[in-house]
Amino acid sequence: MKIDFDRIPSPCFVLDEELLRINLEILHLVQQEAGVDILCALKGYAMWSTFPLIGKYLSGATASSLHEARLVYEEMGCEAHTYAPVFYGEEFDEVLRYSSHIVFNSLSQFERFKNRVAGCGKAVSMGLRINPEYSEVETDLYNPAIPGSRLGIVREQLGDKLPEGIDGLHFHVLCENDSHVLERTLERVEGSFASLIHQARWFNMGGGHHITREDYDVNHLVKLLKGFKARYPRLEKVILEPGEAIGWQTGYLVSTVQDIVENKGIRVAMLDVSFAAHMPDCLEMPYKPRILNATGATPGKPVYRMGGGTCLAGDYMGMGDYSFDRELNIGDRVIFDDMMHYTMVKTTYFNGVMHPAIGIFRETGHFELLRQFSYEDYKGKLS
Repeated sequence: MKIDFDRIPSPCFVLDEELLRINLEILHLVQQEAGVDILCALKGYAMWSTFPLIGKYLSGATASSLHEARLVYEEMGCEAHTYAPVFYGEEFDEVLRYSSHIVFNSLSQFERFKNRVAGCGKAVSMGLRINPEYSEVETDLYNPAIPGSRLGIVREQLGDKLPEGIDGLHFHVLCENDSHVLERTLERVEGSFASLIHQARWFNMGGGHHITREDYDVNHLVKLLKGFKARYPRLEKVILEPGEAIGWQTGYLVSTVQDIVENKGIRVAMLDVSFAAHMPDCLEMPYKPRILNATGATPGKPVYRMGGGTCLAGDYMGMGDYSFDRELNIGDRVIFDDMMHYTMVKTTYFNGVMHPAIGIFRETGHFELLRQFSYEDYKGKLS
């Protein structure tokens, strides 16, 4: 169903509910066919107004902080699988309140908090994050297995037996990868940790699985997961926790041209959104987002660079310019595609720029504006 973007406020994040459901159906199919649990990782997708829908398809959610765990508990109605690079003493009891599983990043964190888990008054399963020292992620900023990484326990730091009280193991070294990368990664993981996996009750393969991407080999993934489970019959659960795969290609960031400036023959469309504040992955990864009804710079067509609205000199799309079928004018809409995963959860109020609104294009064909932001929101995060 076609969205009339001219009737949507700008700037605004817009989720297409139908596209989200399609992704969830694919993930649910993998759960059913492979006999695994797929959880929503809030670090990649945290649009909590859709948690009731997600809860109908997936097995729960993962959190990496107290606030994420509480959001899972309050809005999805279940306890979180919680991992954090470091847990804080003053928060830990509250983290336990909202969690069914706690994964520690180091043996020292496990030793510090294990008695508090045992005495919390409910059953909370404990696990350890392992570092296989192997990853095919090319961007160091997103690679948890680089030499000297602070994330996870390397094999030489573990003995022949899991520490008493540890039920599970967790690794996460993928980022936008396919099932064949997972296969090669599992070979390395099992090569180092197989004896410990045989002792575990559950095993978490983390996120970075691009399952809902159009060219992802879902059948290969299912076969791979079934084979893994067969090799470790003691495991009660095998878990995947994608975030990006949930929000992949499910929505947009609506922006409007506010000005057009020219410098040395380069025309820049100044927008009411910011790459630094609203699309930081474009600068960090970096990557060039798709714009609806635009192509890469094409001879014979009007060419523009996209510029953000903050004072940061680098707040523009530096991965290449865009061509449009006609000249852009002030007031024209520029629609960035695939903006519902990571982008939304990483936004900031840098420079005090207006935060994009949030809305859903419902399967019934109408747009629902969920949230608009104000000066008070900006002021409220400062003092």
